[in-house]
Amino acid sequence: MSTAPGITIDGPVRRVSLDVRNPEFFRNPLPAYAALHAHCPAFFWEEPQQWFFAGYAQVNSLLRDRRFGRQILHVATREELGMPEPQPHLKDFDALEAHSLLELEPPTHTRLRTLVNRAFVSRQIEQLRPDIEALSHRVIDGFEKNGAVELLKTYAETIPVTIIARMLGIPVEAAPRLLDWSHRMVKMYVFNPSLETELDANQASAEFADYLKGIIDEKRVKPADDLLTHMITAEKDGERLSDAELISTTVLLLNAGHEATVHQIGNAVRTILQSGLSPADLFSNEEATERTVEECLRFAAPLHIFQRYALMDMELEDGIVLKKGEKIGLMLGAANVDPRKFSDPDTFRPNRNEGANVSFGAGLHFCIGAPLARLELQISLPILFQRLPGMRLKNEPPVKDSFHFHGLERLDLVW
Repeated sequence: MSTAPGITIDGPVRRVSLDVRNPEFFRNPLPAYAALHAHCPAFFWEEPQQWFFAGYAQVNSLLRDRRFGRQILHVATREELGMPEPQPHLKDFDALEAHSLLELEPPTHTRLRTLVNRAFVSRQIEQLRPDIEALSHRVIDGFEKNGAVELLKTYAETIPVTIIARMLGIPVEAAPRLLDWSHRMVKMYVFNPSLETELDANQASAEFADYLKGIIDEKRVKPADDLLTHMITAEKDGERLSDAELISTTVLLLNAGHEATVHQIGNAVRTILQSGLSPADLFSNEEATERTVEECLRFAAPLHIFQRYALMDMELEDGIVLKKGEKIGLMLGAANVDPRKFSDPDTFRPNRNEGANVSFGAGLHFCIGAPLARLELQISLPILFQRLPGMRLKNEPPVKDSFHFHGLERLDLVW
């Protein structure tokens, strides 16, 4: 039964064939999500050969379920799981992943997150407000007189990468290199990356790690008042972060600290301009701004899938049987448009008050940078629309040929 572009659903047996490369799907996945919600929000996806979950309640619950984890080799061996050995051509990429906060489970995750978390709590992040405001205005000053701009590279990328680099104590002049390394690495998170993509991501990982090793060595000689120095010197239970942990954590913070926010700024601007709603009303005060940002995060989320391992054999409440080591996919973007949770979910409606979105995840791996991302959006979006009240789309923005990260290739605006 075909119910939307790129998707075929056999509801009674909960089997789905979905071509993520279908342009109609990745440009607008909402019809496919609506079909999944109508027929089988929990389903076996034929192409990756694993179970996926699209319903809000189940995604929210599974994100918090400690029977699942981001890694599996802490509770089982490769031989036990039939998992292939690491590929030599990905050794530098894998080295960064091995100590990434996003990929770890307690107690290692707890130790790392505790050492980093202090810098990302809301009261600390709020102190960045003047810097983000000033930076937003300064970037707009550079293109306002032109009457046109490609927003992603000039504004959406500049703000988050500059702020996270400053927080960490990494020279802002390095931003173009940081962006290049990040873009090449995140291409690994699409379904079935090509060998060329893998080789390039590994090279980017090696270059990124080598650069950060030099920065870390400098900080040890000349400490500063920044997050990287804090991570170098901080202790928990008499332990400090190793060089490998420092490098992996810094890469994660740099990549996660801007990659999703770039996409969210682009998605939000496009959504608002296409909605026909008045930006002046959407950002009329602090409360309206917060509601608008949350609705942008719900309606046009930048990250659509989060995957986890079953840490034991189990049977879920709906009869789905999983073996230890099997992966499941949690569809954050689909959960955000579940009609059982949100009324008229495919409509952008900033005045809704129907509960939280899951764009930042939930549970143990809730996004550590959520307060920073929210603040950047709550500042950069109102300033952009206030400074350029006549702003409009020059054309229909092309969407990235990607599913995990849902964002635009470019966003051309005129005024």
